[in-house]
Amino acid sequence: MRPISYLRAEDIDGAVRTVTADPDTHFLAGGTTEVDLLRQGVLTPRRLVDINRLQLAGIEALPEGGVRIGALARMSDVAADPAVRERFPLVSRALVLGASAQLRHMASMGGNMLQKVRCGYYRDGESACNKRRPGSGCAALGGISRTHAVLGTSEHCIATHPSDVAVALVALDARIHTRTSGGERVHDIDGFFLEPGDTPDREHPLEHGELITAIELPPLPLARHSSYLKVRDRESYEFALVSVAAAISVESGVISGVRLALGGIGTRPWRARRAEELLLGAPATPENFARAAREELSAARTTAMNAFKPELARRTLVRALETLTRDGDRR
Repeated sequence: MRPISYLRAEDIDGAVRTVTADPDTHFLAGGTTEVDLLRQGVLTPRRLVDINRLQLAGIEALPEGGVRIGALARMSDVAADPAVRERFPLVSRALVLGASAQLRHMASMGGNMLQKVRCGYYRDGESACNKRRPGSGCAALGGISRTHAVLGTSEHCIATHPSDVAVALVALDARIHTRTSGGERVHDIDGFFLEPGDTPDREHPLEHGELITAIELPPLPLARHSSYLKVRDRESYEFALVSVAAAISVESGVISGVRLALGGIGTRPWRARRAEELLLGAPATPENFARAAREELSAARTTAMNAFKPELARRTLVRALETLTRDGDRR
């Protein structure tokens, strides 16, 4: 087994300096992804810097209606937080559905933003995978691809983004706060998850050693009436075949505000902007929901094994919107 050294960080700046100085050094938080990939030989760092002692686990309800979540806050704590449940129920629901209870108690919010794909070809450490070894090819294109992406794909990668809560955060225009050796940065979440394009190994705009410190949910009153709907092969812990994060407000039968994002079908958490555009100002009817869903999924590129996904996504999006508007006007 390849030897790995271990260092426990005592302050943020020290942790950032240590990792930045060595490309073979990684941060370690909950470890629910990092440790798995170490065991499988997919990740091979020389050293791990444990950041769990850093003061980054707080959850703060902001006075204007938003919430600031520390990067080391555990998924279970965020899901149960009263302000998150009241102001952003889709986030709480996505976290509960996103992992088993054991994983939710360990996994950090910052780590969830950076978790690696669950593509079997990436994780076996041997198959052709442009994400793991650029230029080697993509075994999934001609292999088993039932769970793979149909939106945001390229000829180099079709791996599906695995996070549930990231889908909800994309719908909410969350912001990712980070610390680098040069100071603090803020990333709009819309640009935080990169499509594979010609560089599938580059998944985020972060520099090596850039540490996520917080996730900020900006005020969004319509998010109080929101949901996260997940369709999967089994009801117990499983990754999404399709998921929908939805928030909507309806006045006098007309949609006055809507936020939508899709999971399980994209190479990144997929903001359904085309569907939002079609729905805003339109009557809240099943027919309009279906039309918006069809338009959003019209760009899907499928394989023989995942050709069912666009229709499943359309039906799931319609169901989520019908459920949220079933009781009449929502403001």
